[in-house]
Amino acid sequence: MSSTAQTLAGKRIESLLDENSFVEIGGMVTARSTDFNMQQKETPSDGVITGYGVIDGNLVYVYSQDASVLNGTLGEMHAKKITKLYDMACKMGAPVIGLIDCAGVRLQEATDALNGFGEIYLKQTLASGVVPQIAAVFGTCGGGLAVVPGLADFTFMEKSKAKLFVNSPNAIEGNEISKCNSASAAFQAEEAGNVDVVGDEAGILAQIRELVTMLPANNEDDGSYEECMDDLNRVCEDLGNVEYSAPYILSSISDGNVFFETKADYAKDMVTGLIKLNGMTVGAVANNDTDMTARGALKAADFINFCDAFNIPVLSITNVKGYKANMCTERNIAKAMAKLTYAFANATVPKVNVIAGAAYGSAYVSMNSKGIGADVVYAWTGSSIGMMDAKLAAKIMYADADAAEQQEKAKEYAALQASPEAAARRGYVDSIIEPKDTRKYVIGAFEMLFTKREDRPDKKHGTV
Repeated sequence: MSSTAQTLAGKRIESLLDENSFVEIGGMVTARSTDFNMQQKETPSDGVITGYGVIDGNLVYVYSQDASVLNGTLGEMHAKKITKLYDMACKMGAPVIGLIDCAGVRLQEATDALNGFGEIYLKQTLASGVVPQIAAVFGTCGGGLAVVPGLADFTFMEKSKAKLFVNSPNAIEGNEISKCNSASAAFQAEEAGNVDVVGDEAGILAQIRELVTMLPANNEDDGSYEECMDDLNRVCEDLGNVEYSAPYILSSISDGNVFFETKADYAKDMVTGLIKLNGMTVGAVANNDTDMTARGALKAADFINFCDAFNIPVLSITNVKGYKANMCTERNIAKAMAKLTYAFANATVPKVNVIAGAAYGSAYVSMNSKGIGADVVYAWTGSSIGMMDAKLAAKIMYADADAAEQQEKAKEYAALQASPEAAARRGYVDSIIEPKDTRKYVIGAFEMLFTKREDRPDKKHGTV
């Protein structure tokens, strides 16, 4: 570790990486501009420390912006150091982690600094789907710099001091910071959906380390596999006995109960995150026992696209009765569901679906059903699969019948059209399982699907 370890930016790197593993690159670089008396200002490392190191033995590339140098502002050489880091990361196939604390564009360098923004955006775009990108906001991340975490795969944000915004709260018409602090971690995580994890600085650095150990190093790497010390046939007795909870199901079936949830504070009708099954990282998408919202659908679609890009298998837990009925959802739900459907159908990684409750209508179809390409579908005993709730269907079909007849027809409809047995007879469900046996069944399915290969029509890319 160089002398830059004495700065806050350097200490963050030191806390993130394995002890004494950081090697700095470009430590002697300073600003080139001399406009507006810039030659009289000290700019060590031009305000950003760049280099590489390891996390639990895994190679990573890291940059950490130094707010003590011109408030961490981004200038020409500052940007070139970051783009150089991306070049190296893509050549070596290792994740890039950005620790952000920057007051924005360096005004003294104007167009050079703006061009630097563009060069960083380009490198992030080229690296997308090649190496994982992680951004952590510890201070200010405003204006054009807000695009950087937006282009990353995962974003972390310090809960009290960090600010993430394109327009500052006071610049928004009709708003000021005491009314709605749109730059805060809470707003960005709960309302904007731009942030995966919020916490204190130490907690964020620890969770980045945890995340890195679960991710492949690049899109051709099988490094997300490790020896499983958990019982592959472990029975999860409580799954069928406790109130439905998607996070509980996912943590229960995962090796050692490991579940790294993403965007936990946003669109809570949908749960996304990473689990381990027989030592293999699996992406999980689950309905949280509520009607689907547009935000939930988009949250899941983005996560599935990430998993597919990095060859991470996808497990879905389906429990959905329909769509949220309000104007906000109605404005966006059709397009959002199209994106979710497209993400599942377009993904070529192994896909397993477990129907754990109600699976009704087109919302069920879009949740990784056989119809859109699921490889294996299991249904819990007692689940329901069909167009709608049997009682509601009977009321519609036999609107003029009395209550007794409607009740009788509801039972008949449930048996013929809304039961897992009916779906299994038609081939839409592969097996009906006890909830407690979920872990061993999904592990078996993913082991069988490990060598999956799927040819698709030759095209540049889809348009959904």
